[in-house]
Amino acid sequence: MTGRVARLLQIGGTLGWVGAAAWIHASQLAEPRYGVFVTSRFGWTCAFAALQVLSSYAIGLPELARTRRYAAFVAFASLSVTVLAISVAQLMLGQALLPRAVILGSCLVVVPWNVFCSGLLIDQKDRSLARDRVVVVGSWADAADLSAELDSGAERPAVIVDVLTPTEAAATSDGVLPLRDAVRSGDATVIVLDRMAQLDRSVVEQTAALHAEGVRVRTLSLFYEEWLGKLPISELERVSLMFDIGEIHRIRYGRVKRFLDLAVGLLGCVALLVVVPLVLIGNLIANRGPLWFRQERVGKNGIPITILKFRTMRAEENRGEWTVRNDPRVTAFGDVLRRTHLDELPQMINIVRGDLAVVGPRPEQPRYVAELTEKLPFYPVRHLVRPGLTGWAQVKYGYASTDEDALEKLQYEFYYLRHQRFSFDLRVMVRTIRTVIGRGGR
Repeated sequence: MTGRVARLLQIGGTLGWVGAAAWIHASQLAEPRYGVFVTSRFGWTCAFAALQVLSSYAIGLPELARTRRYAAFVAFASLSVTVLAISVAQLMLGQALLPRAVILGSCLVVVPWNVFCSGLLIDQKDRSLARDRVVVVGSWADAADLSAELDSGAERPAVIVDVLTPTEAAATSDGVLPLRDAVRSGDATVIVLDRMAQLDRSVVEQTAALHAEGVRVRTLSLFYEEWLGKLPISELERVSLMFDIGEIHRIRYGRVKRFLDLAVGLLGCVALLVVVPLVLIGNLIANRGPLWFRQERVGKNGIPITILKFRTMRAEENRGEWTVRNDPRVTAFGDVLRRTHLDELPQMINIVRGDLAVVGPRPEQPRYVAELTEKLPFYPVRHLVRPGLTGWAQVKYGYASTDEDALEKLQYEFYYLRHQRFSFDLRVMVRTIRTVIGRGGR
């Protein structure tokens, strides 16, 4: 059972169960009876079903459920969000056409169905055969770094089964083919070549023969991109200008992205109006001091911008230092805001003003940018696009608290710049929702 099959079962079942509930209400329960396909109720039923599917996917079902109990919890949370959203929409439009029987029927069936689909994968979480088996032809240092990266969380599971230096992989004078033997003995599915290996004629010839037999071949840089979703440190400077950036080189993408950012920002500002009174009360009780926190960051093309947040630290201790886990400067109420990520909500104003996009590299403070630019001459490339409320580096690595963390995040940011497109932006937004729900704030 693969994740794709389980997801298709989940989607098909959800749509089917909601449709069945609507049909039962239309033909058996409603007075007078009505045709399920010929009234405006059908549109609301479709919207409810689609929203439920999207909500379940965004929250991580069925792939990310660790236990059936966890699956039940997040499935119920997903359904609750869907019901709340559809209820608010009906209230705002002055229509209440989604039958309560459909909602109740969904509550009784959709949650158990989500648990069932998640359970199909939970029982198979330890399948090691699902991993790609990799032979690395390169330095032991590169192989060790790659192994650590794969262990810490890869986009595609893989395990290194053998490592050969280019010299060790080359054919010997007596006809021995070490690379071929390593691939076959390790039942490898992928060969990864570093730069030196690509220059060795014997290694390339063995690789070509194995490629013809069905073994996949990648350079070290491409393997990092496809399996880890980042660029290796060793490649950052070399490739820093060797790719198109969506916002710069694809005008239509940039314009549509800005329009969508503006739509999200305006909706977020509506939510901000609802949240501000609640945060103000909490601030007066347990977080004495200013409600807002303003901080200068570096925006697109290096232009300074002012980021707006709800204040979460003691007012006298907002010194602009790196934020660390369990930071002692954070107040009790501020910790609640951070864990729920409500402290970021005022940045919707920044999105509307054009300072931020929804997705992009997170903006950094000017003094850190100056320090990192001095150490990494290619660092300013990240400022060619509008910074984001969330980003690929954010969901893959989290918050930076050291220069080393910043360098690690830069690998993910360059990957995002290299692959910037709408489908990737959507992927980042979905991952952000999953991260917020699953991990909380910093």
